[in-house]
Amino acid sequence: MAILSSLRRRSAAISVAAVAGATAVGVCLAVSSASAGTLSGSLYRDPSSAVVRWVAANPGDSRTAVIRDKIASQPQARWFANFNPSTVQSEVSGFIGAANAAQQIPVLAVYEITNRDCGGASAGGAPDLNQYQTWVSNFSRGLGNQTVIIILETDSLALLTCLSTAEINARNQAISTATRTIKSGNPNAKVYLDGGHSTWNSAGETANRLRAAGVQYADGFFTNVSNYNSTSSEANFGRAVISSLNGMGISGKRQVIDTSRNGGASGDWCGDDNTDRRIGQYPTTNTGDANIDAYLWVKPPGEADGCRFTAGSFQPELAFSLANGAPNPPTTTPPTTTPPTTTPPTTTPPTTPPPNTTPPAGDGCYASIAVNQWAGGFTASVTVTAGKSDINGWTVTVALPGGAVTSAWNAQVSGTSGTVGFTNVSYNGRVLGRQSTTFGFQGTGTGPGVLADCVTN
Repeated sequence: MAILSSLRRRSAAISVAAVAGATAVGVCLAVSSASAGTLSGSLYRDPSSAVVRWVAANPGDSRTAVIRDKIASQPQARWFANFNPSTVQSEVSGFIGAANAAQQIPVLAVYEITNRDCGGASAGGAPDLNQYQTWVSNFSRGLGNQTVIIILETDSLALLTCLSTAEINARNQAISTATRTIKSGNPNAKVYLDGGHSTWNSAGETANRLRAAGVQYADGFFTNVSNYNSTSSEANFGRAVISSLNGMGISGKRQVIDTSRNGGASGDWCGDDNTDRRIGQYPTTNTGDANIDAYLWVKPPGEADGCRFTAGSFQPELAFSLANGAPNPPTTTPPTTTPPTTTPPTTTPPTTPPPNTTPPAGDGCYASIAVNQWAGGFTASVTVTAGKSDINGWTVTVALPGGAVTSAWNAQVSGTSGTVGFTNVSYNGRVLGRQSTTFGFQGTGTGPGVLADCVTN
């Protein structure tokens, strides 16, 4: 879940006096050790995101069609913001597995650095930097070996006013180590560090902070996460940062820009109370700019900033305000040849989720499912939610009258076709009251028609 607050979203530049020591600790390395090639391919749409679940649960809401067509249809980042070293590998592996099966590029936003958000609305993260590195190591083991995009620690470099010089130095080292750990876990991972945005720190200062945090080991930097600055302003800022890095002997670095809500007016940072915001350019790796790898929706549209609503909570009111009046997404051209029966075409949109189980009034569990169907096969992502009380094991039964399961993640499978049962594995059986866990599966033929039941073990 993206739980970004907005202390650092203010348009006025923050004083850099408190971080004067940060620029002195970075050692200038003339040779980049990370690839900065242009990204290509379609981005992965998470079928279990908060907005997708809301659309599935609210078919009769007057706002649903707009939110579905302009937001839920689009790829957005999956946030990894909970300190869960024992389960993060499996969570990452499940998400990556689904994206790889769809032959699409997943975007993962890591938001776990110690003392994140300087104690603001999104305070939290790892208890200390040693435990942070343990979490990152476990995270990296789930990344597979195909292309993934990692947005590494929003605000970690742009917001330093609460840290001492020693703490800044330690954070820089932690981010540099995390970058190399991720690259070691998956050499095809594209890692981007925090570049703030165009109305915060100067381009030169931003380049200094990136250098100190090891951008030489990364693919580049991201800007405008959770903000509203125009794409053109961010691109100009990015070019200035790249120029400064080049002057330091760090070449080949590229930018990604968060365009999730920069299609309307700019100004005050908090989106919870503004109605003049709009979603910006739809996510794509086809930017047409030699310096920019992708336009991404890192901050999921409709998730609150923490001003009027709880930070990170999905609010349909905010989503509708962002999407209403915005242009429709670009259409895609269908493939000219029939894809192999086991391989989904990259441009096929997910189908409408089938019916879900009924939420329990009291104890127990319920499940919701989102399916990505293509000619000859499908992937499915299932969210299991506890009732008012904790549960210590669950089984979800799915009807597959026209399909067969070929693989699954985060669940044990009983049967392959007809009525198929999915039972928790050791690390995700316990679910706290009103909380959720996810699992997924892939198959041939047609996807689930009915999500029959969810029961506790």
